[in-house]
Amino acid sequence: MRKALREDAIAISALINGLMPFMTLAPDGAGAEQFMMSMSQGAIERYVIGEQYQYWTGWLDGDLAGVVALRHGTHLFHLYVAQRYHGRGLARQLWDTARAAAAGQPMTVNASIYGVPMYEHFGFAATGPRVEQHGIAYVPMRLAPPAT
Repeated sequence: MRKALREDAIAISALINGLMPFMTLAPDGAGAEQFMMSMSQGAIERYVIGEQYQYWTGWLDGDLAGVVALRHGTHLFHLYVAQRYHGRGLARQLWDTARAAAAGQPMTVNASIYGVPMYEHFGFAATGPRVEQHGIAYVPMRLAPPAT
């Protein structure tokens, strides 16, 4: 696990784009063009170097296996694991990195339908109904800080 670098943008974009069938409503991505553009190499590069984002990457044997990002320190902006690495605990490691960076603050995420069970396992709860727009579906969720 390490902080993402500008030059990681191409690998991050490729990893996320390989997961599009898990996120788009139409199998071919029809209607989700705006969302897909937000995952292009150029967009990811702008996020990685942007002041409002924090990115970390997880690597296995020199291969980008996963990525996690926070926006404004409390919104889980990205949490993706390459399909070939699903089920190996990498999402938990990425999540633990982001959670530590949030320093106990309340967190939010717009969870893909596929990711909802994982986020519930991490302690998130839905704050509203499923939303469908721009060719994707998500559930807004929130993680409250631990009680003191």
